[in-house]
Amino acid sequence: MIHRHILTCLFMLTIIPLTAKAFPPASPAGGNYLVLDGVDDYAVLDFKTHGVFLPKGTEEFTVEAWIYPTTPPAGDVYAMILSQQVEMRVASDNGEWEEIKKGIDWQTGDLFLIIRGHILVKGSPATKGTVIALSPNQWHHIAYQSDGRQEATIINDFAKIRKWPRGWPLAHDLAHFEHPKDFTLGGFGKKIKLPHGDHFRGPFAGYIDEVRISTVARYDVSKDGFTPRNKFKKDRETLALWHFDEPGGRRIFSDASGNSHHLVGEGGASTGIPLAVEPYGKLTTTWGRLKQ
Repeated sequence: MIHRHILTCLFMLTIIPLTAKAFPPASPAGGNYLVLDGVDDYAVLDFKTHGVFLPKGTEEFTVEAWIYPTTPPAGDVYAMILSQQVEMRVASDNGEWEEIKKGIDWQTGDLFLIIRGHILVKGSPATKGTVIALSPNQWHHIAYQSDGRQEATIINDFAKIRKWPRGWPLAHDLAHFEHPKDFTLGGFGKKIKLPHGDHFRGPFAGYIDEVRISTVARYDVSKDGFTPRNKFKKDRETLALWHFDEPGGRRIFSDASGNSHHLVGEGGASTGIPLAVEPYGKLTTTWGRLKQ
């Protein structure tokens, strides 16, 4: 028995210096989160049953989430984080982004975060948004909001602001969509070719936590330090809120807003159990956590 214990300790001493990259990261809000393998899993809210979140004429809103991208998508794939009236996705550098790089703070290895709102311009559907650099293998708070006068694309404590020339409400009629109209997190379970070119909407690999949709612009982007520090709370402006704090392995994700928008995990999408191993933590403490 003593020999087995010694071998176990030696094994633990070998893997611990790999740092937390070898294990799922701790949630920025505490609790569990949605785990997506980047192959065929996603969480979905059926369009036929629930329709769209934001009704006709909506000009003030916030769509936000915590995300942790891991494996970068292939060069011809836009990895879908969130999709419906607002679309959030990431792309890898494939040599086609040179002009975009000139206008953003981008470094080698970064991804491109693309957030777009489906809006109505003189009654016709259009998309409007922006591109920001995003580092993989770490948590980011991302959001897209409008107060009716200006829009803001947010990543952590940085906000890219654009003034609206006039009120442009989000589109509530998705008949122009050439991809599923469902609200999804993580893609659609398969690659879907874009109408033009040789690119695809595809799956997102990583973790998603604390997703909230609101009928108010939540962040004062004129101030410093507006990244959320706690779990999102519900209020009268909250349309949907998912904490993903169900026990590990669950595939039904409850809507904490009270509006019964419960997401369903498809293709194996489930909640994960956070486990962050400190590289220089005490062996007995780390081993005790691993045995739980």
